[in-house]
Amino acid sequence: MSSAEEILDVVDEQDRVIGRAPRGEVYARGLIHRCVFIRVRDAGGRVFVHRRTPTKLVFPSMYDMFVGGVVGAGESYDEAALREAEEELGVRGLPRPEPVLRFLYDSGGVAGKWWSAVYEVRCELPVDPQVEEVAWHAFLTEDELAARLGTWEWVPDGLAAYERLRAHAAGRG
Repeated sequence: MSSAEEILDVVDEQDRVIGRAPRGEVYARGLIHRCVFIRVRDAGGRVFVHRRTPTKLVFPSMYDMFVGGVVGAGESYDEAALREAEEELGVRGLPRPEPVLRFLYDSGGVAGKWWSAVYEVRCELPVDPQVEEVAWHAFLTEDELAARLGTWEWVPDGLAAYERLRAHAAGRG
């Protein structure tokens, strides 16, 4: 099955399931769905950063400071966070990602809106990222990441999650 055929829960503005549809239809019609974002840190506290492959349906070839993706039909946010993190990092036995916050993201017409559940996890395992998802990767310090914010083309939903995490850590969110 292609990623466009994957079945997703369609939700409303309060994150209640109101139906199901294939991912391609959800994107084309701008239906609200669910996604997970997992900030991954290594043993030294550095953040996993990657460039998405050019074949991604949304935001191809852009940089991201989160791993993650859509929540499948009938799947919980917690289940999706662990599944997506292990798949994209190419690991098994990852600790369960810890939920931090949720927000409704509006893509401005790119693919509708999605509820975004943001998680954090420490990965001390050697990573072998999925070649279908990840074109390049590295673990960067906070300073290295901050230095690239204005120079690399970042996925906008990841930037929104990053800003909300910063506000949350500062007690403003």
